[in-house]
Amino acid sequence: MAPKRPRGAGAFPKPVESPAPKPPDTAELYAALDLGTNSCRMLIAQPKGSQFHVVDSFSKSVQLGAGLESTGRLSRASMTRTIQALRICQQKLKRHKVKHMRLVATEACRRAKNSRDFIRRVKRETGLQLEIIQPEEEARLAVISCAPLVSTKTEQLLVVDIGGGSTELVWIDLTSVPMRDRPRAIMRLHAGFHPSDSPFPAAKVVDWISVPLGVATLRDQFRDVTDDSARFALMSWFFEENLSEFAPYAKDQAREGFQIVGTSGTVTTVAASHLGLKRYDRTKVDGLRMTSDQIDKVIRNYLMLGPQGRRRDPRIGQDRQALIMSGAAILQALLRCWPTDRLSVADRGLREGLLYAQMSADGVLEDGPF
Repeated sequence: MAPKRPRGAGAFPKPVESPAPKPPDTAELYAALDLGTNSCRMLIAQPKGSQFHVVDSFSKSVQLGAGLESTGRLSRASMTRTIQALRICQQKLKRHKVKHMRLVATEACRRAKNSRDFIRRVKRETGLQLEIIQPEEEARLAVISCAPLVSTKTEQLLVVDIGGGSTELVWIDLTSVPMRDRPRAIMRLHAGFHPSDSPFPAAKVVDWISVPLGVATLRDQFRDVTDDSARFALMSWFFEENLSEFAPYAKDQAREGFQIVGTSGTVTTVAASHLGLKRYDRTKVDGLRMTSDQIDKVIRNYLMLGPQGRRRDPRIGQDRQALIMSGAAILQALLRCWPTDRLSVADRGLREGLLYAQMSADGVLEDGPF
């Protein structure tokens, strides 16, 4: 005998409405804004476990440092462009009711004679209070943002942040830190490159340097050189000359146990080109490891393409094509000094470091990395 059909079987179930996503608690929201020589970028995020969840973001090329190399001043046009972008940031901060924030400016504002006037104008027209940070803090924040990418097998680490107006290099010795604690030891550097005595195993900062050459300022130095290949070679060698005061420069470094972490638009663009991506995908780029030979192959292809070919390349695009070769020249100089089979690509940097540092200071990260 066939089993009886249960009462109501086959009837359409009563629809159940899925609950609307819970809006983030505004008391938990943090913001970090990075105003560099070329770009204005902001993240709004909330703590989530030992990490954070991004709620909103903003990024725009404002070219604040355009003409700075020759005049020593921020131009009226570049300041106007930047303030327009900052107004958008201000609207986002207001809409999300963000209470915890750090809004920082870097190399262009450090160097410009009229940067204080610009900071006052930003406050007057947008209500935002920008803070000009010093190179050491900029380097330190970039380092801690990259800590999750540090291998437990790494003994010597070089973190490189290629910006628009400057490039920060930090060399860290991890040999005295147990392997499993090495990424965590990098995170603890948020307190300073030479912290006081701590019960935790310490990452030793051997040396750090802020070279006042980034993708925009290096390009401007050699703008008068018309030949594409010659300009690239000159930029690369000129950048290397500026590393002479960096202590590890004169030392040979074995590839085994050595890792470079690179954070910049240059490094992520080179990675996207290496992968052959038709559209940029952060999930495929962030954390990717490349060898010196793979990076060199991408750079040689950029030179073969020439300015017009690079402009048409979807991985480079219109905005970045004017800056990619100066960034590639910096990257090539670094790999000429320190070849590696492990360059880790970081699609993260100053903003993420600012968020980690704020959240850590407030104690809102569960089992926080610091």
